[in-house]
Amino acid sequence: MAELLLILLSAALVNNFVLVQFLGLCPFVGSSGRVETAVPMTLATMFVLTVAALGTYLVNRYLLVAFEVEYLRIIAFIVIIAATVQFTEMFVRAASPVLHRMLGIYLPLITTNCAVLGVTLIAVGQGLSLPRTMFLAIGAGLGFGIAIVAFAALRERITDDAVPEPFRGPPLALVTVGFMALAFYGFKGLGG
Repeated sequence: MAELLLILLSAALVNNFVLVQFLGLCPFVGSSGRVETAVPMTLATMFVLTVAALGTYLVNRYLLVAFEVEYLRIIAFIVIIAATVQFTEMFVRAASPVLHRMLGIYLPLITTNCAVLGVTLIAVGQGLSLPRTMFLAIGAGLGFGIAIVAFAALRERITDDAVPEPFRGPPLALVTVGFMALAFYGFKGLGG
């Protein structure tokens, strides 16, 4: 159990997919304008990461490896991720049309979120078991959530402060992401 918690902590903090590995930056920057949109995007991404990790693990182990067609791995994984995102989008649209409008284009962009594909490929590449794969996916989702909610809170706070004109908007956002990445890079020391 300690090993699974270590995988979770490592994926969330030490090897954060957004701020350390720089995967999934499009939805991270795009939907982090407000905490109200960052939290639902976190939940949707965590759901997609977890379901996609489960689906890709099962397809890889029981279909691709069994029939010796591992060369179809990326295509199969993208199809599974796209189907999971489509299901999630349909559910969000039916459950909360307002939330669906708030998330806008960024919800379907989870399909192209390279963090989701990255987690699945890393799990397969390292030969992780199903529980380890699931903890990696949950940890990656938690790390995405920590990063996007913290960034959204910072962006809300920064827009209220007096910022010189040349630094407003994307320049300040990128500098903020850089400082956050440096802070998360400090967690590398936890690994020993």
